[in-house]
Amino acid sequence: MSDEEIKDIKAEEVEAEEIDEGSIKIADEVVGIITGLAATEVEGVAGMSGGLAGGIADMLGRKSLSKGVKVEVSDETASVDVYVIIEYGNSIPDVAWKIQDNVKQAIEGMTGLNVKAVNVHVQGVNFPEDEKEETENKVEEVETEE
Repeated sequence: MSDEEIKDIKAEEVEAEEIDEGSIKIADEVVGIITGLAATEVEGVAGMSGGLAGGIADMLGRKSLSKGVKVEVSDETASVDVYVIIEYGNSIPDVAWKIQDNVKQAIEGMTGLNVKAVNVHVQGVNFPEDEKEETENKVEEVETEE
C-alpha cells in the first residue's frame, strides 16, 4: 500500500468518526444467541448447559441458544462465559480452544465488538446412546449378582 493510499484511509476514518448519526446498542441477549450458535457449531460440543443455576443441567436444543451463556457487554467490548457439555472421546482442551476461536470470530464479525474474553466452562461429558445402554446393563448385572 502506498503512503497516499494510507493517508486516504486515515482521512476516511477521521471523517467517519466526526459524523454522529446516533448510536448502536446491541442487546446482551443478541450477543448471547450469537455465542450459543457459534459454540454449538463446534465439532465435539454435545450441547449447552444451564450453567451455575442447576449445576449440570439438561442439554438444551437450538431453541434456547442463549442458555448456558453469560454475557457482559460494555460500550465496545464483550466478555462471555460459555457452559457446555462435550461429546465423549473428544479432547476437551482442543474443543474448548475451537469454541473460544469460533465465538470470538462470530461476535466480532457480526457486532463489531472487541471480545475481551471467552471463558469455556465444561459442565459435563455426553456419552453415546450405545455406551449408555451397555453401562446400564453392566450396572444391572452387578446389582443382580449381589
